[in-house]
Amino acid sequence: MTGAEPEAAELEVVEYTDPLCPWAWGSEPVFRQLRAALAPGARWRRVYSILFDTDDDPAPDPAAETAWYSRYVAEVAAHTGAPRAAELDRVARSSWPASLTARAAEAQGPLVAERVLRRLRESVFVLGRPADTERRVLECVRGVPGLDTDRLAADAASAAVAGSVRADRAEARAPLPEVLDLDGPSPHPGRAKELDEGFRYALPTLIFRSPAGHRVVPGWRPAEAYAQAVLELRPGRPATPARRPSEQVMDLHRSLAVRDLELLTLDGGVPPGALRVDTAGGPLWLHPDEAAGHPALAGDR
Repeated sequence: MTGAEPEAAELEVVEYTDPLCPWAWGSEPVFRQLRAALAPGARWRRVYSILFDTDDDPAPDPAAETAWYSRYVAEVAAHTGAPRAAELDRVARSSWPASLTARAAEAQGPLVAERVLRRLRESVFVLGRPADTERRVLECVRGVPGLDTDRLAADAASAAVAGSVRADRAEARAPLPEVLDLDGPSPHPGRAKELDEGFRYALPTLIFRSPAGHRVVPGWRPAEAYAQAVLELRPGRPATPARRPSEQVMDLHRSLAVRDLELLTLDGGVPPGALRVDTAGGPLWLHPDEAAGHPALAGDR
């Protein structure tokens, strides 16, 4: 969770997401820009929607499924401009371990929580090894600056965190009527996903709520769509993004893709001292402190 506390917020943003979703990964630069533009007068709440559930049927041919999903991720990355791994070792078996860990990390503060979620996303789209088991999750987040890994593992295994993520899953499967028959723009219009037991919000979906009402912005949308939703709920008070020097942006986020540099920094330049990680979808840049424990650079140490 990021932003102001609930009682202080004049605007709530609810983000339906999954740590292992390629569209959510590709949307992160725009969401980072929006979070910065809305702070501190907004509460941003993530709902971990469980893209890969435990009751999903196993693939009859895992290798073929992985090859197909790799092509799908490449197609998504072609639209979003996000980094992607050259090869996936498998399709994620479950979103639960990553979602439980992302929720548990919130107890260690917003900066640590953001960095943990970023690592979980990078497990798929940079490393090609989805954080879909407890062991893989801990391998992925080990070395995150400021993270107490033992506390994270204990919290992720707690009944309170499990109950919280179960509530997220249920909330994501009760979408608002306006997304059920939505005919939005390609390539990802955001129509609710039909499941055996009903529907789930397409990922990502943002819902903006204020005393003036609510607006839903689902699927893959430009930054202007989110800004327009905010403006309709807060007339005369646009969500104006503020660009900052690349060093400041890197100090905050610790991991930047090309699109992050374009949207968040003054000149789009690479921060001094940043370490480059090459992917099939372009470079990822890491803060030196982040790079020191990052699994993408483990072979360089």
